[in-house]
Amino acid sequence: MVKQNGSEIAKSGFQSEKDIVNKFNNWKEDEDSKQWLKIMGYKLSEIISVKSNTIRNNKTDIQVKISRTDTEHTDTHNIQVKSLSSYRGFNQVDKRWIDNYQKMWNIPDDITELLKYYTGELKPCTDDDKKRIYLNEFSAKQQKDILNFFNDNKIWIICDLLRGRGPYSTEWILVVQKTDNIRWILQPINKVINYYSKGEVFITPKGNLKIGKISMQRKGGDKGKKSANMLQFKINPAKLFEI
Repeated sequence: MVKQNGSEIAKSGFQSEKDIVNKFNNWKEDEDSKQWLKIMGYKLSEIISVKSNTIRNNKTDIQVKISRTDTEHTDTHNIQVKSLSSYRGFNQVDKRWIDNYQKMWNIPDDITELLKYYTGELKPCTDDDKKRIYLNEFSAKQQKDILNFFNDNKIWIICDLLRGRGPYSTEWILVVQKTDNIRWILQPINKVINYYSKGEVFITPKGNLKIGKISMQRKGGDKGKKSANMLQFKINPAKLFEI
């Protein structure tokens, strides 16, 4: 897989998803987009046109439509963009209320209730004004039930978190890292899913959950608003440069 560094990126800039759209639309002159198209399996000599646009409120950030000389069919590709400004660069991949996850993944009612205590959506009945319960503070049986659910449904959950569902499910992930040297990498979603699936499902010493290489935690922040009690999942996209 191609990893790109250097002057071409610096000259053109990656300030927003619209810039990446413009690079695709200007594919005949843009060296980065030529590399992307090759990674996606195209011969530049067979491309007639490339049209790209941004997509809102979906796993996909950019949709690219490609016309070729060898077919009347137009290929459509959905690309998720991760922009990093540091070497670690942990990035949220999904955030919802627990009831929404329950509907998506058929989470049992008892596990759903425990997760709501974990995020603080439900307040624990204690004398010390505690606002939430960390996963490692539940009983041994409750912890086992949580682990069993996420372990049994691990691949399904990770696919939803990274690829999503429906017409705008992601096919490719483009990571752009803007540190001392700007670099990018474009990876197919199946390879990304395989990578982040590696590893066990376990409760961390801080009382959060790891699902392979994906972290689950309470959203937090939001200046105390109710939305702080949502559940979120995070990855380190910079790791995709290493696979």
